[in-house]
Amino acid sequence: MKYFSFLAQICIFFNFLSLFGKQDKPNVILIFADDQGYGDLSCFGSKTIKTPHIDRIAQEGRKFTSFMVASPVCTPSRAALMTGCYPKRVGMHQHVLFPTSTKGLNPSEYTIADHFKSLGYSTACFGKWHLGHHKEVLPTSNGFDTYFGIPYSNDMNHPDNKGKPKGGADGMDILWADPESTLTKWKTPLFEDEKIVELPVDQRTITRRCTQKSIDFIQAKKDSPFFIYVPYSMPHIPLYVPDEIRDPNPKNAYINTIEHIDSEVGRILTTLDDLKLSGKTYVIYTTDNGPWLSFRHHGGSAGSLREGKGTTFEGGQRVPCVMRGPDIPAGTVCQDLIGTIDLLPTFAAITGSQLPQGKKIDGVNAINLLTGTGKSKRNEFIHYTSRGEVEGIRQGNWKLLIKKKRGKSVGKKDILLFNLEKDLEEKNNLASQRPVIVTKLQSRMEQLDAEITQNARAPWNK
Repeated sequence: MKYFSFLAQICIFFNFLSLFGKQDKPNVILIFADDQGYGDLSCFGSKTIKTPHIDRIAQEGRKFTSFMVASPVCTPSRAALMTGCYPKRVGMHQHVLFPTSTKGLNPSEYTIADHFKSLGYSTACFGKWHLGHHKEVLPTSNGFDTYFGIPYSNDMNHPDNKGKPKGGADGMDILWADPESTLTKWKTPLFEDEKIVELPVDQRTITRRCTQKSIDFIQAKKDSPFFIYVPYSMPHIPLYVPDEIRDPNPKNAYINTIEHIDSEVGRILTTLDDLKLSGKTYVIYTTDNGPWLSFRHHGGSAGSLREGKGTTFEGGQRVPCVMRGPDIPAGTVCQDLIGTIDLLPTFAAITGSQLPQGKKIDGVNAINLLTGTGKSKRNEFIHYTSRGEVEGIRQGNWKLLIKKKRGKSVGKKDILLFNLEKDLEEKNNLASQRPVIVTKLQSRMEQLDAEITQNARAPWNK
């Protein structure tokens, strides 16, 4: 059971009262891919991957080209999305959780699902959670009425993460050539609510089944407001698709997987059309971090951005995002800074509701960016490493990274300064030319991190 402060309960009460006379609350569907790169959608410049259905969201809505996640790896990124906080503020910043992990997102945190539930919405999560696999921290303990999906990454084995097959791109080639390997080489569990219902999960059909669960939920709840979170477990390795659509060439595995996701998104959009819900439903498509480049053709592309997953360069944290919904102008592009931490306060704004007082968050209301009626309230963004160490800050077009050196140069640092407006590829280091800007940004970065560190809240621990 979820526990809130007294002030949070008061907020929920008044949000509930606000429902009377407001029967047309918009529905929200948030689709969150795993390890998909900035350059892996047609509408973001891919020449090899065809994504007509996701492109349709952009055509009928808005494309966001400066959309940031708060970490370059799964767990902290998802914690930020759910809570509107930098991961360090909620104690979920130190890399990803494993089947042996004993912690998770604290149920005392106020999540996106909690907020929608406080407004009388039906809430569901269908896909990869990765914020704790213990009953006390599963989606059903964090604001969701129902859950169906895998509790952590699809390359992790229940119960101790042992016995996994060969890794690397070559190992993924072997697995792709053997579709049955999803059942013979892995022990990834499938949960329904709080129970394991399939072990191992058949990953060939998991994307399709999560889509079908979403469609069934839409059909069942069509006459009342709903929030559906669809965190697909793909295209995180190992890649699997249904046998009947599988391209046997492992060089095409990633393309095959993204195009399958696109088809499944198309099924959700068609369901909304058929039920005449498209006009009152926000649909957001984005991803948790950049592409896993070391897996080559089993990983994606960051387009022209530098690096990918696990790094604080743009390729690790700038991700593709498209949104469609009421008052979002069709066929438009937003270049302003916005991120997943801003979605919680923005969802509150689009539902005409208030967030509870007493729990500081880092997100800002970005409704004016959705509607194209104003500039971003966000002028800065902190960059944390996958291990939760502060490493950089962006302020306007300036981005500073202070990277600790490894190996024989341990203790030393690389200081990198980029003007993203002129150098989105982060090739031209201006640190030596702009020492005043470096000093200013470093001071601000340390100030912001110190406040978060001082006021950080503890995660749940078993």
